[in-house]
Amino acid sequence: MEGAGVGWIAAIIIGGIAGWLAEQFMKSDMGLLMNIVLGIVGAAIASFLFGLIGINFGGWLGYLIAGFIGACILIAIARMIRGNRAVR
Repeated sequence: MEGAGVGWIAAIIIGGIAGWLAEQFMKSDMGLLMNIVLGIVGAAIASFLFGLIGINFGGWLGYLIAGFIGACILIAIARMIRGNRAVR
């Protein structure tokens, strides 16, 4: 049972780092909580998409890379949605 708790803590830390790196790369300002969410959700989405084409990320470094790529994708999608709503 202890391992599960450590896994969530690691996911939050790595997700936060991935989200922060994506935020810096995409020149965005989302805040700490959103960085963590973007990193974790981004890693899940990127891992799924890359799994469809046969690319498998493993370990914490793979999770960080997948989180970074996924978070960048999510930031780009959010910008497209906001941009479309702002057009009059």
